[in-house]
Amino acid sequence: MFNIMCQMVLLFVLLGGISVPRVQQVSGMNIYTASEVEAVNGTDVKLKCIFNSSAPVSLQSVSVAWYFRPPHPGHEEAIFYYSGRPFPPSEGHFREHLVWSGDLEKKEASITLLQVSPAFNGTYSCRVLNPPDVHGINGEVNLRVVNKPGFNLPDWFLGLFGAGV
Repeated sequence: MFNIMCQMVLLFVLLGGISVPRVQQVSGMNIYTASEVEAVNGTDVKLKCIFNSSAPVSLQSVSVAWYFRPPHPGHEEAIFYYSGRPFPPSEGHFREHLVWSGDLEKKEASITLLQVSPAFNGTYSCRVLNPPDVHGINGEVNLRVVNKPGFNLPDWFLGLFGAGV
């Protein structure tokens, strides 16, 4: 009995052995952004977008697109495009308020918003394509424009020095 099992195993191995299905590695873009950024009204703010691609980065083939979606009901709009060179917006409230601040050789596809106002509140999406890596999850960052920095002293602390509110 043992001899027959050994012969069957030997025959199995000789005819192809244990077949392991091939797993094909499918690569995609990995895009990283902060989930939320706070900026003071009237200041400039950089929206960082870092990407990772399994394909070599070619300045001629990488393209970047940024989109904006307001917090209230509204449609998403394309606000910036990069393909070989930056294409800033030529109209709308982002015109003259958005500049390219990325460095594709460092895998950075960031933009800077200039002199932000509450109209800039919303969600910004960074999308990067580096063929053949064209699939992946887009980076999204929620921008909140405030009137003053987020650091406030507690009322009890101010009361210690006679500066109570």
